[in-house]
Amino acid sequence: MQLLRAMLFTMLLTIGMASLSQAEDKSFYSPVIHIDVDNHRILISQLGSVFYIHVPEIARPHIEKLPISGLVDFVVDWKGDDQMPVIKTWKVKSGESTCMYFNGKECK
Repeated sequence: MQLLRAMLFTMLLTIGMASLSQAEDKSFYSPVIHIDVDNHRILISQLGSVFYIHVPEIARPHIEKLPISGLVDFVVDWKGDDQMPVIKTWKVKSGESTCMYFNGKECK
């Protein structure tokens, strides 16, 4: 009985640790399609699909500085297909902006 409990505990611990490690950084090089200021998100495209990425509070004052249709390299925290990715950094590659680079804390 104790062996069964130990095996069950080990299995649950392994599954729990795997779910914690699922968050990863991903990079998306995409045009800015739409900036939804009210809902704190930006619509981008990747491989023929469009989706929103969430803008954290620290980046919200700067999102309107991104150029619509401009190409931007977004680095996001990806936690899986069931959650909206969260912006960590961005670099504007084409288009005019007063915030060409957001490093996660400030614009440059």
